Amino acid sequence: MVDKILVCNRGEIAVRVIRACRELGIPSVIAYSAADRDSRAVALADEAVCVGPGPSPRSYLNVPALIHAAEKTGADAVHPGYGFLSEDAQFASVCQDLGITFIGPPPDVITAMGDKTNARRAMAAAGLPLPSGSEEPLSGATEALERAAAVGYPVILKAAAGGGGKGMQVVHRADDLPAALAEVQQTARTIFLDDRVYLERFVTGARHVEVQVLGDNHGTIVHLGERDCSIQRRQQKLVEESPSTVLSESMRAEICAAAVTGAAAAGYRSAGTVEFLVAGDEFYFMEMNSRIQVEHPVTEVRSGIDLVAWMIRVASGERLAFTQDDIALSGHAIECRINSEDAARDWAGSFGRLERFVPPAGPGVRVDTHGFPGYKIPPYYDSLLAKVIVHADSREEALARMDRALAEFDCAGVSTTIGFHRELMSHATFRAGTHRLDFVDRFLTESGTLREAPVE
Repeated sequence: MVDKILVCNRGEIAVRVIRACRELGIPSVIAYSAADRDSRAVALADEAVCVGPGPSPRSYLNVPALIHAAEKTGADAVHPGYGFLSEDAQFASVCQDLGITFIGPPPDVITAMGDKTNARRAMAAAGLPLPSGSEEPLSGATEALERAAAVGYPVILKAAAGGGGKGMQVVHRADDLPAALAEVQQTARTIFLDDRVYLERFVTGARHVEVQVLGDNHGTIVHLGERDCSIQRRQQKLVEESPSTVLSESMRAEICAAAVTGAAAAGYRSAGTVEFLVAGDEFYFMEMNSRIQVEHPVTEVRSGIDLVAWMIRVASGERLAFTQDDIALSGHAIECRINSEDAARDWAGSFGRLERFVPPAGPGVRVDTHGFPGYKIPPYYDSLLAKVIVHADSREEALARMDRALAEFDCAGVSTTIGFHRELMSHATFRAGTHRLDFVDRFLTESGTLREAPVE
């Protein structure tokens, strides 16, 4: 087992990793920014090192500062959480070269899966179905128009180095394609420092279903079921649940087997997620995320398996203590992301001090958060404040439990998405399980509330 772990992240995932370290008996060090000096993660970790000022490029993305923090504190491993440097192959390589264990997949796997065009080729070679599209990044507007004409509109433009739902745009007409391509290239250049863009046929009426995989360094790879992440706004997930209401048992077995096949073909180790689009009785590979996901608790409560702890165990060389046949998934789980955002102001970020903060509790309720009364939310980072996860025997019971939990959540001082989620839990289309990826676009009003409609 590794001796000491530097947690290179913040917020609820930093708290989550620190708790896993504590249960494994491993000392933790939090690398924090000056803006997070009074954070929950700093209070919980065994040691804390400030790695720079608030802005991420000068702190959580500052590789030299993070490496110095590891060396200064004697940490022989780093856990990157999600976001920031979690899928940065160069950071993983630097750690490897310095003898610091990177808790995640190897750098070459991160590189292969991080380049979406490479990932498409690799998964196609492994036999996974893909939407038709360009095999290589587009050379310009002329090629984009030719490819789009060949696959048919609508199409979606994606950043080759993208992830997290960023650097995407759907195009419905040829006249709009050149301008959209230029915009996506600019976005990709700004966010990913890489303006390569590729094109796929846009799958209409689809659901977003992802499969959690876990692999060790000894050739064992298992899946832990699927999560449905179809409630999204601007390609950002808002709600995740498991099992998906759209999959038959035969299709569930097929999509999970495909995820394991793809992960094995990539030589995957650690926790990762294979993402698919599902439309009717067809599914298509989208991408593989080489890290722990925000929504991992959905899988943990159904499987009883601590994914963060197993990331650490795998990185330490341990074999998985279970096979596919040992994994039993029970009940229904739903996660609502509680963001500090104002839905009535186009979901603008809401920053400030939490005057009251009392998360829900009770049977079947888990809350992962870094919030506490008096906490001042800094303006530099994403708006995720808490995740409310419920688990029950059936989806109907899980929906009732989530509604009860959200009603109990007492949070004042900033605007949050609690109200949106309460409306969603009672929306006829969502309750019927017939929602699609365009749900929020179709039902969200300008005031940030949900419009009702007949069950589809």
